Amino acid sequence: MAKETCYHCGLDCPNKNLHIEDKYFCCNGCKTVYEILNQNELGCYYDFEQNPGTIPTEIKGKFNYLDNLDIAEKLLEFNDGETSVVSFYAPSMHCSSCIWVLENLSKLHSGIVASSVNFPKKEIRITFKNEKTTLKKVVELITSIGYEPYISLEDAESGKHKSDKTLIYQIAIAGFSFGNVMLLSFPEYFQDNGFWLDKYKFLFRILMFLFSVPVLVYSAKDYFISAYKGLKHKMLNIDVPIVMGILVLFIRSTIEIAFDLGAGFFDSLTGLVFFLLLGRVFQQKTYNYLSFERDYKSYFPIAVTKIEKGNESSIEVFKIKKGDRLLIRNEELIPVDGILISGNANIDYSFVTGESVPVSKKSGDKLFAGGKQLSGAIEMDVLQSVQQSYLTQLWSNDAFKKEGENGIKNLIDSLSKYFTYVILMIAFLAGVYWFFNDQSLIFHVVSSVLIIACPCALALSAPFALGNMLRIFGRRKFYLKNADGIEQAAKI
Repeated sequence: MAKETCYHCGLDCPNKNLHIEDKYFCCNGCKTVYEILNQNELGCYYDFEQNPGTIPTEIKGKFNYLDNLDIAEKLLEFNDGETSVVSFYAPSMHCSSCIWVLENLSKLHSGIVASSVNFPKKEIRITFKNEKTTLKKVVELITSIGYEPYISLEDAESGKHKSDKTLIYQIAIAGFSFGNVMLLSFPEYFQDNGFWLDKYKFLFRILMFLFSVPVLVYSAKDYFISAYKGLKHKMLNIDVPIVMGILVLFIRSTIEIAFDLGAGFFDSLTGLVFFLLLGRVFQQKTYNYLSFERDYKSYFPIAVTKIEKGNESSIEVFKIKKGDRLLIRNEELIPVDGILISGNANIDYSFVTGESVPVSKKSGDKLFAGGKQLSGAIEMDVLQSVQQSYLTQLWSNDAFKKEGENGIKNLIDSLSKYFTYVILMIAFLAGVYWFFNDQSLIFHVVSSVLIIACPCALALSAPFALGNMLRIFGRRKFYLKNADGIEQAAKI
């Protein structure tokens, strides 16, 4: 009697009781995958390839490095000995059905406790039991159903991506203060001379002052730091006139409430900082979405296969030494410079040179880090460590870091230099004029000029305009290293 093979993965079926109609399955995992796909009208998944659920031959052994406890520990977000949590970037995730499959991994393997998907970031977070499965088996499982995770050297160094929430805290404080100051300012807007307003007016003004202090000290601190650094280097950037406006707003408002001259402009101060930070949040979200400012660690593998005395073992990339012999499998990135020893090398150097046409290499030819092997496995001898390889030196070259020496200046900062000079001159001339006409108005006139001239619109235009341009380029598959490239490209 002929043996039945699993409809999903192609393995022999020891238990013929696991079947749906005429389709047999080797285990409940394969059966569940079929059911999930079938329920979501994804039966065509099996039309493209026979037994698509089997682990492809080309990836067998690809994730052996995950058996290395040192490497695995760097990838895990949490591990208490019994339960582990790990997050992966899965670039092939693209629709709601993908989310359904990936969030039902616990039905495919009893060792997986839970899995959740962050679809906008294409990330999957998996919790599993160490007794029932391993990190390697988890990765092979999601790879076998078509969602191979992207694991890079950067993941190993950071352990997990930590986001800086300082800007979020700053805008939260500014927004909270702005809303409360606006509410406390309403009676002043209506100019009601009623009994209750006169009684609590000073209290309201003190509260507005107290709400504005954290906005000045914490929310706006980056503008003060940037202005200080600019002045230290004898440069008037856009943050200098902004800081002048913020300081004058705060000082004048404080004097007005201290001497009962008025309600001040704390609503304008908190609102200005809030909207300026809102522009920064928009630009930061754009950068994060398009994954800018990557370095070579974002693309390099976390580990590679080393051949020693005929035996294969996985080692971390940064532990590769000159003279080591490495095995580079199909579709793997070459992490270091070396000499091809055996195998047919067909290298894609597009990551290094931008040229997409593969280059053929024969035994004895030199291979450079950053190339991707496209035709089978090859063996190579290492000439340089990762830190000394050509790609690392190229990426770290000062030409990519030094800005301003090539004659291209930031447009906003260039305008702000002349803008600041003009505003200071106008304020000075206004002060001189009122000195000879009515000295009691000098402070009000000069401070009014500096407040009104605060270039908030100019400061807001930069992050919104550049961020939107980056999004437009991104939708058309054109990615820039940073926003400065937009202004530089205009001068080409």
